[in-house]
Amino acid sequence: MINPNSRTEQEIHKVFDFTLLLKGAHAAIEILGGIFLYAMDARHIVGIAEFLTAGEIREDPRDGIANYLLHLAQVFGATDRAFAAFYLLTHGIVNGLIVIALWREEIWAYPISFAALGAFIVYQFYLLAFGFSWWIVGITVLDLAIIALVWHEYGVLKARRAAAQK
Repeated sequence: MINPNSRTEQEIHKVFDFTLLLKGAHAAIEILGGIFLYAMDARHIVGIAEFLTAGEIREDPRDGIANYLLHLAQVFGATDRAFAAFYLLTHGIVNGLIVIALWREEIWAYPISFAALGAFIVYQFYLLAFGFSWWIVGITVLDLAIIALVWHEYGVLKARRAAAQK
């Protein structure tokens, strides 16, 4: 039986809160990024990329990463930008709502978070099949950790509520 007041459970809850904080920050960054992409046109995106890569290209005109980032900005079309903005906004909003509901210990949020985070993980694996990204790997690992912690917290919350009804 789970003892929600044990020291171990309190430590696990602290880790859960920290991962929710990370997920919430990630959601906020995605929402801001989506808004940014909707608001910016291609010229501004290229200008930002030029500004960010100028030092590296000055040092080494053949710098692979800097030239790749600059190239990506130059070929980033309106359709790509609209999709990226939509993805960032929807992903950020869904994650943000999940984080808020979990923080408030809304019982319905736990099963929904399993489904939503599971769907995100499947999509992230799909993205990884087309190209490796440490960013996607990191987000996927965070999502997997959150699912494990949410599962655990769900059990603790149910045990706490069952004990309160006795």
